[in-house]
Amino acid sequence: MDASGAGSEIECPACHETIVIPQPPPEALARQQEASLNPIASSAAAKEEKHFKVPAHAGPTALLIKKANKPLEFAAKDDERVIRIKTVRRADCVELGKDNFDQIVSDILQKIGQEHIIAMHPLSYTHLDATTQKFITDYGVMIVFKG
Repeated sequence: MDASGAGSEIECPACHETIVIPQPPPEALARQQEASLNPIASSAAAKEEKHFKVPAHAGPTALLIKKANKPLEFAAKDDERVIRIKTVRRADCVELGKDNFDQIVSDILQKIGQEHIIAMHPLSYTHLDATTQKFITDYGVMIVFKG
């Protein structure tokens, strides 16, 4: 119980005798007053004694966490990649009247990975529509990548 209950009588939950709450020591009162002003001061973290040391450097800071080198078998595989080309035509991405071009291109780029893309080129092309027997101008994209 906090200091506000000092001097009051309560029933002991174990033996059911009446007991009087004693006055807290002066240092506990000071801590409780500080806690009422700053709730973080009464937390368990505030009571824990910490001994942190922050490194001080006169010159430029050094990297404390270094990225691990790739194992040799993976490094060799990266060098064995050859240049490839993937062409996506918008007409091939239309299903039941819904244009899925953006989603399909996004999925392909995600699979390739940004670090392997060399170039992307927009395309404009004309093709003969089988149902209308007319030439239709459409667009697409050509992706050049290492794969």
